[in-house]
Amino acid sequence: MEASSQVPEAILKLVEKYEYHQAAYKRGQFNETQLRREFIDPFFKTLGWDVDNSQGNSEQYKEVIHEDPIRIRGSTEFIDYAFRIGGSRKFIVEAKKPAVNIKDDAGPALQIRRYAWNARLPLSILTDFEEFAIYDCTKKPMPGDNAATARIAYFTFKEYLEKWNWIESIFSQRSILRGSFDKFVEGTKGKKGTATVDEAILAEIEEWRDLLAKNIALRNAALSVEELNVAVQKTIDRILFLRICEDRGIEEYGCLQKLLDGQDIYQRLLGLFQRADTR
Repeated sequence: MEASSQVPEAILKLVEKYEYHQAAYKRGQFNETQLRREFIDPFFKTLGWDVDNSQGNSEQYKEVIHEDPIRIRGSTEFIDYAFRIGGSRKFIVEAKKPAVNIKDDAGPALQIRRYAWNARLPLSILTDFEEFAIYDCTKKPMPGDNAATARIAYFTFKEYLEKWNWIESIFSQRSILRGSFDKFVEGTKGKKGTATVDEAILAEIEEWRDLLAKNIALRNAALSVEELNVAVQKTIDRILFLRICEDRGIEEYGCLQKLLDGQDIYQRLLGLFQRADTR
């Protein structure tokens, strides 16, 4: 393959090195940490990112955070790389060892989409250097999704030379500062199946409101429409409040879900409301 004159020498050498040792890397003896140090770190350094914080920036303003913690469903998980401008995440990268099949394995794809969805990031990258996948993370990850769901680009290391200008135009630090990343994100919005985290939550709450209103009305025929609306809204507000408390460690995580294990669910829910009131 003819390499473009604009492809940096560092990338040419990484591609050549990987191709030469590919069989050994694929046997599983080459782990994720080795991959990150020998391939992923220099790849993104070439895109202009201070991967090692050689500038000595404070923690708040580091360009790249390794093992960046994120809270998901009450537990803390860690993102391999978070790339930031002014302390704010722009995109994240999850690295896998070369033995992982990124093209077809749904697990890693769901993992990074879940991280990015909860972090409210539009794009994420999943790579083992041999394979490079970019995901539209405005689409809510669902259990039945496969590896191709919401994937907007996929190629192998053998295509880095011809794809380099495109990669650089979106994910380099210079391109992000110039607004190219945001323009690319805008171009992917509005497609079928896209929704923000807030939009998805609001749509789900509307479903709860409808189901709860029908249920309460069925059991309390004397309620006026206004009284019914107040009862529904208060119940949803209280549940959401307790759920936020759980996620922040103020309440025991999972106490709401535990109500499903047993009888008299509503009466026990009222007990949680009353206990929260006293606190």
